Amino acid sequence: MEVIIKPILTEKMTIQGEKLNRYGFIVDIKANKLQIRNAVEQMYNVTVTDVNTINYMGKQKSRYTKAGLLVGRANNFKKAIVTLKSGDQIDFYSNI
Repeated sequence: MEVIIKPILTEKMTIQGEKLNRYGFIVDIKANKLQIRNAVEQMYNVTVTDVNTINYMGKQKSRYTKAGLLVGRANNFKKAIVTLKSGDQIDFYSNI
């Protein structure tokens, strides 16, 4: 099971990373906090002090087409906010 799907690279999370040493990730829905902690520590070689998780329900979406009204739902996802030990840092832009 791939625990970390992708990092969250928004303006808000970038500011939290600089000031509060907190980073956000989209993670597998079935992953728990210990699995997320171990995955981040192994992938980025940092020490994690705290993990907060948030479950999001996918929004219902609809659009009008020639065939009529199409209704669907966006995917559910889980977000993890990871706090690192002071002095540790993750650089997402290093391999661009």
